[in-house]
Amino acid sequence: MRILLTNDDGVGAPGIAVLARALTRWIERGPSDEVREAVIVAPDVNYSGMSAAVGDVFDHPSVRYRRHRIAGAEGIDTYALEAPPALCALLGALGSFDHQPDLVLSGINAGANVGRSVLHSGTVGAILTAAQLGLSGMAISVQWGEDVHYDTAAAVAVEVLEELMNAPSRTLFNLNVPNLPAAALHGVRRGRISTAGVVKSAGPRAGGEPLAEEGDLPLRLGAASPQLGDVSDEAPDDDGALLAAGYASLTPLRGPHEDTDTALDGPMARALAAISRHLETYR
Repeated sequence: MRILLTNDDGVGAPGIAVLARALTRWIERGPSDEVREAVIVAPDVNYSGMSAAVGDVFDHPSVRYRRHRIAGAEGIDTYALEAPPALCALLGALGSFDHQPDLVLSGINAGANVGRSVLHSGTVGAILTAAQLGLSGMAISVQWGEDVHYDTAAAVAVEVLEELMNAPSRTLFNLNVPNLPAAALHGVRRGRISTAGVVKSAGPRAGGEPLAEEGDLPLRLGAASPQLGDVSDEAPDDDGALLAAGYASLTPLRGPHEDTDTALDGPMARALAAISRHLETYR
């Protein structure tokens, strides 16, 4: 099993270092007849909130990289790229670093990626990108706090590895772990994606005054990331509520795909007919 490790907090972030060291131990204790290898291809700086963006590769058709070293994981080749996480995952998945991975791990992110924040997360965007190339992946995030227990998240992630390795291709897991010592973790549950979002609202403006030509919109942040926030309106099995209750949340994801819902057949047919009628006026 060959693993590509990336993140969105940057190659120097503590979360990826803890996970790299955990992967090193996983590799070392593997059976002699099983291939266990890893490579790290991660952004050189923080690219949080970039989703699956790859940047303007048409105007900039090259990516600068440098070798990096992670203490305690010196046996894993590590590269820092001037690129967002999705592009790191894409280049790594294509074998650009003399390593053809079977699956992608992304994290450990500093802050939960629950609710609607999964759409905006660079941590999640990396595995969604890898899935387009047929790879399975897991995004790993830990609830933010004063002293972050990355080690707990790493331990849970490594336990999930065996199942991910044996799952069908393009299997994607979103793992969120509460900020607790491993002994205090209540367990792991399947979590549903909640309605929590990164931004709840912007404003309001004082006195309801109309917008000026320019100015600032103060954002009211939601419960998704990095702080978990108020999850009192969530169902017990929603991902944010599980974290707040001391459980790790594991959620299967699916990347962009054609919507084959037959309820769309009518609207699609009418839209195609309208376009065709419009095009006839040019003939």
